[in-house]
Amino acid sequence: MASTDPWVTLGRSFEDCLARCRRAEYVVLVARRAGQALGFVLLHPSGVAGSPYIASIATAEDARGSGVGSALLAHAEQYFPEARHIFLCVSSFNTRARQLYERRGYIAAGELKDYVIEGASEILMHKRLVRP
Repeated sequence: MASTDPWVTLGRSFEDCLARCRRAEYVVLVARRAGQALGFVLLHPSGVAGSPYIASIATAEDARGSGVGSALLAHAEQYFPEARHIFLCVSSFNTRARQLYERRGYIAAGELKDYVIEGASEILMHKRLVRP
């Protein structure tokens, strides 16, 4: 995660990323194929107004575009069965990720200008979860 964008541009080191993943309040879900980790999603159970928040999602560079990110999002959306909403932020320069989120039904709910780094925004995105 720390060796690729958007984390390189955001200035997050390996140590920063690892510390975040080790926080007790977070849930980490890992995508694996044949025992090899292909990606993960980091969830805060009540991160935005009491609704789940996807704090980070990452796929291995060679697994991007293969459906791993979509599978991680789908699993995150089902992980808290009582949740009616889920949120995430995406950096304004991370257009490929934003396109994935939009394809999966997320919509922009707000913009936080210069939030992490100068000259870039974090776009807060929301999805209403449909439960059977």
